[in-house]
Amino acid sequence: MRYELKHGDCLDVLRSMPESSVDSVVTDPPYGLAFMGKKWDYDVPSEEIWRECLRVLKPGGHLLAFAGTRTQHRMAVRIEDAGFEIRDMIAWVYGSGFPKSLDVSKAIDKAAGAEREVKQWLHRERAKGTVYGDTPTSTSGNLQCSECLKWKFAPDHCKCPRDSGPATDAARQWDGWGTALKPALEPITVARKPLVGTVAANVLAHGTGGINVDGCRVGTTVETWPATRSYGGGTEYAFTHTGNGVVNSQPTGSPPPGRWPANLIHDGSDEVQGLFPHSTSGANPTRRTGLGCHGADGQTECDAPRGADSGSAARFFYCAKASKADRDADNIHPTVKPTALMRYLCRLVTPPNGIVLDPFMGSGSTGKAAMLEGFRFIGIERDADYLEIAKARIASAVDAATSPSNKQQQLW
Repeated sequence: MRYELKHGDCLDVLRSMPESSVDSVVTDPPYGLAFMGKKWDYDVPSEEIWRECLRVLKPGGHLLAFAGTRTQHRMAVRIEDAGFEIRDMIAWVYGSGFPKSLDVSKAIDKAAGAEREVKQWLHRERAKGTVYGDTPTSTSGNLQCSECLKWKFAPDHCKCPRDSGPATDAARQWDGWGTALKPALEPITVARKPLVGTVAANVLAHGTGGINVDGCRVGTTVETWPATRSYGGGTEYAFTHTGNGVVNSQPTGSPPPGRWPANLIHDGSDEVQGLFPHSTSGANPTRRTGLGCHGADGQTECDAPRGADSGSAARFFYCAKASKADRDADNIHPTVKPTALMRYLCRLVTPPNGIVLDPFMGSGSTGKAAMLEGFRFIGIERDADYLEIAKARIASAVDAATSPSNKQQQLW
């Protein structure tokens, strides 16, 4: 079985599945925000659903569940109350969020019955392919709006209406105030089913309990990593890499290249990269020594050696970029996650040839990622339209998984 897609309510389907039959749960469940008025998003999943996920997971199996920033606490508490151990939280940071904020000043004017004068922009067509300067100017008394500046429209090509400002003294006092922040991250709860015995015993018995550190190390640029590098007592390592992402091949020696996977993932957008400081890595490979370093305490390993490079510190964290065609054709689902992100998450918590479960499959992003990574997959979806979209996307991913380019990206 490469994959199995089940149509129905996830609680009913989960109850029909055998105990300890899946290796990981990677899912993007409802956030409880009533997103776009969708009924399925009126609450986060119940403790009962998470308890069934716990039952079908093998001992030590991991759960990765996306959540909204406003309801993350409810999601995590229900997961924990179901019997999971909360291990961590991954922040997925992106630059495409749009603030849904009430303009307090406008609301005050509206409540007072005061109308603001609206100045209209000129409606000439923007010259195709022309990029204008960033200096704001005005034409015919029209101020240029921030969106037109963002896209570098000249003032006489901007089509946005803009009011003249607060009409009352009270509104002027609260001009510039709103009610919401710009969304820029989604939390991912990292939870684990309790182990049977020690980590070592659990892994040997069930293949679950750990996370795939080397398979998810954050790579560096070709300029940073030479083809071979002497380290310590003269040991040499061979490196293969493709930029700021996961290293594609294992080294000839130990330790493996790349940085330890962090609990932060970003989308590589200019906006996000700008949040990180500029940093420079040393030219010589270094490794700290002493207690708690290089496995001295049985748990901790220090940074792998690195070459000289500089740039945004964002390069130290995994970058999950999404292509324009990532949604696939005819995908109407409103909350599609990037395939690169889902591949990384599946790889992080699923053993080779393991079964990934998604009880809230939607349009099949987790299933598509699982196929491309060489895993098996079980998906549950109650909406028939989304199920059909998922079938097409996952079937296409099965074909793509056999291509030579994809095989080069897999670590086993």
